[in-house]
Amino acid sequence: MCCFSGNVSRVANTRIFGRVTPNATQILVYQMEYAAESDLAMILPLPTPPHAADDAVRFIDLSAYPEFFTDMEKGFPYTRQPVTGHGRKPQLQVQTVGSFDASFVPSQKDFERLDARFRLPADAWKELPEYDDFGFAVFKLRADAHTVHPLAFEFPTRNPQLLYFPTVHIHDGHVAEEANFDHDLYCQARAGWLRSYNGAGSFMDMERAQGVVDPNERISRMTVQGMHPNSDILVGLRA
Repeated sequence: MCCFSGNVSRVANTRIFGRVTPNATQILVYQMEYAAESDLAMILPLPTPPHAADDAVRFIDLSAYPEFFTDMEKGFPYTRQPVTGHGRKPQLQVQTVGSFDASFVPSQKDFERLDARFRLPADAWKELPEYDDFGFAVFKLRADAHTVHPLAFEFPTRNPQLLYFPTVHIHDGHVAEEANFDHDLYCQARAGWLRSYNGAGSFMDMERAQGVVDPNERISRMTVQGMHPNSDILVGLRA
């Protein structure tokens, strides 16, 4: 799931793809279903190098490829059915990425440069000291119920030997020790997960994927459901 700046009544069917590039960057693609009564923001902590520039993250518009994860699932022997249920610095740049506005927040103190509706309570970060020097991708979401189109971006990563999946949950300003997961995680790495039969180019639309996926590499997949420790998931890359 992720961190939300306001209350959500439902989050389900979260799918995340990650790939580390030869340039010491990581690509993330994120898609989910959610329901909320008011506008809010989804906030994804990112292990960017400390003091990253405002433009360190490159947002990628995949709104023309809403079937990104549906096509990715075609490379596997089964498809999981989705679960239903629940001195001022200048203002940060806001980019339109498909149907969403997105910003990169270089550090926690830079959240003051965003509209207050799209921040987490300061006390929430005190419960997560491991994010003291992280950056953050912020996507502004509309009220009502939606399945978002895939949200994609590329960021410089502080450790190219680790693939990072932002899965810590903050839905009400509080960080619980355990959280209910409903995630399908995908990557292009030897992670010891279920692997696709062939390279991604044989079952995905490479033109619409815009270089997010390596066409020659197979996809690895892991499903995480139920109650688990509330934390991010890190995958060590194998040679």
